[in-house]
Amino acid sequence: MHDVTARDPRLLLNLKATRNTVQVPRHWCFKRKYLQGKRGIEKPPFDLPEFIKKTGIMEMRETVQNQEGQKTLKAQMRERVRPKLGKMDIDYQKLHDAFFRWQTKPKTTIHGDLYYEGKEFETKLREKKPGKISDELRTALGMPTNTDKIPPPWLIAMQRYGPPPSYPNLKIPGLNAPIPADCSFGYHPGGWGKPPVNEQGQPLYGDVFGTDYTGYKQDEEQEPTDSTLWGALESDSESESEEEKEEEKPDDGGIVTPAEGLETPSGLQSVSAGLETPDIIELRKTKEVESGMESSEAGPALYTILPQKQVEVGDGMMGTQHVYDVSAAIKVPGPIHTAPSGEASQKKRKLKEQQDAAKAKKYKEFKF
Repeated sequence: MHDVTARDPRLLLNLKATRNTVQVPRHWCFKRKYLQGKRGIEKPPFDLPEFIKKTGIMEMRETVQNQEGQKTLKAQMRERVRPKLGKMDIDYQKLHDAFFRWQTKPKTTIHGDLYYEGKEFETKLREKKPGKISDELRTALGMPTNTDKIPPPWLIAMQRYGPPPSYPNLKIPGLNAPIPADCSFGYHPGGWGKPPVNEQGQPLYGDVFGTDYTGYKQDEEQEPTDSTLWGALESDSESESEEEKEEEKPDDGGIVTPAEGLETPSGLQSVSAGLETPDIIELRKTKEVESGMESSEAGPALYTILPQKQVEVGDGMMGTQHVYDVSAAIKVPGPIHTAPSGEASQKKRKLKEQQDAAKAKKYKEFKF
């Protein structure tokens, strides 16, 4: 309703279509405070939903309240000291059906819909349909509510000026549809006016006489309306089939380039650069690569086993009999030498024994 009367409908639609936005409340420019106009309106008491009323809880509570009202003061004091439980026992099957089978969702507002004064008293147009007169409107117009044989008061004006342009396909009895049975045209009380016809007596807007006449203007040839969904996504199978069709189409507009190369004026042949792309690329490791990786010892070792030595405990309080030779795991980088001779190996062995003896002596002298 606001888009039609806006000065710039395109801008307003763009603002309303922006994500995570709400309308500006209409009471932002009011001088009186918010909800001050509802001070004189009586607030109705809370009413239980229908699916809870069907359990019979209201009748049970009313019975219990009547019984408590008939008790004396002494009985009421005794009831406070020793209350009796289980006065209102409801069948669990009824409770289950009420909350899991017959429960109805409450009416909630949508995102961006704000409350304003008098919103609950407005007419809900979503429940109304054009062409169907509600009982409230029939009562207001003085029409009977239990029959459809009385024409509405605006039928005479529609017969004179034509059907409403906003609803071109709406069937209105007495205008472009036959009138109900046992009814007649005329301007007498209960009459359906004068049928709209041309000079030859043919209907202007529709089959008002119920003779299946197809010569009126409403059934002229019109462009067929496209009722397909415009926002539907294409499936993967359709996109794949379209791609295959595009690949199968030959390219007639291009120039065919010879694969062997182009001949230059000097007699030399230029070979086209590039490598052929293989059909299948194997990304997994082959058995040859895996066996080569297992057999190769060029990489560093993941761990080193330290040799264990057995020594004396000594005088220390936290002594131990087992130690590990850490020097075996430390590799000092240096030049590669040839295998030592017999004398050199003996000297190294003696030097190592001396070092071990010195370490053992220091360990014994150490005190915790």
